[in-house]
Amino acid sequence: MAQSVVVYEKDPRVARYLALGLRPHFSVHLIQSREELRARLSSKHPEAVVLNIEDCRLTEIANLHRDFPALPIVCTHRIPDEEMWMAALEAGASDVCAADDVETLLTSVLRSMALARGTAAA
Repeated sequence: MAQSVVVYEKDPRVARYLALGLRPHFSVHLIQSREELRARLSSKHPEAVVLNIEDCRLTEIANLHRDFPALPIVCTHRIPDEEMWMAALEAGASDVCAADDVETLLTSVLRSMALARGTAAA
């Protein structure tokens, strides 16, 4: 069974772009609401979640990290900066990537999943 990644992105164009870049490596599930995100995480237990930081407040990222501590959370943004990156990491995200850089996003998801597996094994 393929590893699964949930993508929470409200812009359909960006969601399709991210899914196309991730699908060669993962089973990708596109989510369009916070409620759907929580339901999917609880029922399907994906290996990672990718979410647009503009669609999800930092408190929600912190809540996701609290409720799913082993789940890598990789955030995207149109133009991420260092301040946003630090705030997201402090909230529990694994990384923040530019939404239009699917190669860097893929690398971040894979690295975050490997780190999560290493932490779980320790």
